[in-house]
Amino acid sequence: MAKISLYHQDLAKVANLLPTLCGNILVTGSTGLIGGCLVDLLMHYSQCNVYALGRNNQRASKRFNEYRENNRFHFLQHDICAPLDLDIDFDYIIHAASNASPNFFQLQPVEVMRSNMEGLCHLVEYGIHHNMRRMVYVSSGEVYGECSDSVFTETSSGYIDILSPRSCYPSSKRAAETLCTSYCQEYGCEIVIARPCHTYGPFFTESDNRVYAQFIRNVLRGENIVMKSLGQQYRSWIYVADCAAAILLLLDKGQSGEAYNVANDESNITIRQLAEKTAAIADRKVIIDACEGGNTTPISHAVFSTQKLESLGWHPLFTIEEGLRHTINAMR
Repeated sequence: MAKISLYHQDLAKVANLLPTLCGNILVTGSTGLIGGCLVDLLMHYSQCNVYALGRNNQRASKRFNEYRENNRFHFLQHDICAPLDLDIDFDYIIHAASNASPNFFQLQPVEVMRSNMEGLCHLVEYGIHHNMRRMVYVSSGEVYGECSDSVFTETSSGYIDILSPRSCYPSSKRAAETLCTSYCQEYGCEIVIARPCHTYGPFFTESDNRVYAQFIRNVLRGENIVMKSLGQQYRSWIYVADCAAAILLLLDKGQSGEAYNVANDESNITIRQLAEKTAAIADRKVIIDACEGGNTTPISHAVFSTQKLESLGWHPLFTIEEGLRHTINAMR
């Protein structure tokens, strides 16, 4: 009998927190970090017909190879910047498609904004005409900006420099959330908003250049981690299996028109600490080669309250040490 991977053991562990879902469900951004985990949970622990939407058929074939003979799985190759040309009724839609890597913010800020705003409109309009019951919009904790609150609740609001091209991501996520609540009010749609903190886990895409992905690539190549900043930014982090389980719970129990933080309040560390934990798992070192302005982000502090989400019966199951170790194991 084949050995069950740590990642699949993690899916089984969070399965006890999942709602009972059936019918047709569309997951956009399906080959991304969160979207892929959502597909895995739905294929293993629901009776849904899963429609995984993404732009890259080759990546999808590799990522979802285990489902190629399963008649409950369907891959839809599509760019959400264009309207959907389908005639399928989706009971549920989870919109997790977004260019969340910082390199896109610098190179393609227009496309980032269009994807976040036009993509949402195309999906909701499709759902309105095809009997959609509920949607979860996967937003981002970046909507809080640089905030003076020591812990971000769902009512926190901080500063975003709207004239910075890098703000294409948080600004369009903010606007998309307002679009969600506007569709709820004007058209009676059922849409719940999830705001994940910094999420990590296996099977991130080759274009993902967020710090956790860079650190993991370093140690998988047997390299030390060289940091170009002091890594003092303080963050909430969450393992992808915990994040995906929370999103599925919100699909069932979340209040329409409201937002919920998705984080692990016991995984609050600096970027340097993240590097050190990652390096230690692979017996590597962290080398600080800081230069002025090197590899910095505009948000210095981002810690999230999860009381609202936990009131629905969710709780995280993985420490950051477990999540990082399981990520490295899966990527090997």
